[in-house]
Amino acid sequence: MWRALRRRAYRAMEVRDPDDRLGHVLNLALVALILVNVLAVILETVPSLGHRYAAWFQALEVVSVAVFTFEYLGRAWWAVEDPRYAHPLWGRLRYLLSPLALIDLIAILPFYLAQVFGMDLRLLRLLRLLRILKLSRYSPAVTVLADVMRDERDSLLVTFMVLITILVLASAGIYLFENEAQPEAFGSIPAAMWWAVATLTTVGYGDVTPITPAGKVFAALVTLTGIGMVSLPAGIVASGFTEALRQRREEYAEQVDEALADGRVVAAERARLDALREELGLSEREAARIERRARRQWARSRA
Repeated sequence: MWRALRRRAYRAMEVRDPDDRLGHVLNLALVALILVNVLAVILETVPSLGHRYAAWFQALEVVSVAVFTFEYLGRAWWAVEDPRYAHPLWGRLRYLLSPLALIDLIAILPFYLAQVFGMDLRLLRLLRLLRILKLSRYSPAVTVLADVMRDERDSLLVTFMVLITILVLASAGIYLFENEAQPEAFGSIPAAMWWAVATLTTVGYGDVTPITPAGKVFAALVTLTGIGMVSLPAGIVASGFTEALRQRREEYAEQVDEALADGRVVAAERARLDALREELGLSEREAARIERRARRQWARSRA
């Protein structure tokens, strides 16, 4: 009985079967609770609301932590239904160290830390905002972005190393040109790094600016360099994101072609396609467009 219950819970919470009404309702309820928690943390910082509705905010916190704790323990319990975590002990430990499980732990940890150690409540209240990270479990787009960051980590690492090198050189250069004229702003290379960061990112707060002719020329060169360099990580991620979406569309199209091998999609095939669409993060409209194209190609091949 317990094994059947565990398997049912796993299917409802992890498999994301579009026809599983229970799983759909439970996941929507958890998403709503996460959003309500984030909104409560934001509103609680408003002094008038924080004092007037303190009891309500506290009650929401207790209920939310209870739900999130139950969810965290439950996911550890039924994790063994996933082939990746099949071992009853080591599989669960490996799951608890996975990124999504760590995010679930972060969502409840501030509450228990406050109860046990009496830490700074202001900090712990703000840490509750990290619960918004739990939405990554329910957003395929976030999953795609995480996959892209992992796949492009080597390129991103090289880019960030180049950016750090330019940051150090820019800080050293502006220190050389502006130290004597503005010792309070450019008294050291570490102090000059604030200006270098603001200039390289083209934010330009204007609180610290060069005043010597050589410093202004150097600052112009740093700004032009920053325009090109800062856009590199964004370009790498955007390119990888586009490629990941293309691969997912192709994967879905391949499955549609297999389902249409006999010219029609039966109920079991439709269920598999719907589940794959959810897993890949494709919209119903996009999936329908892929299927229409596949049907036209199948019809032409039979003509």
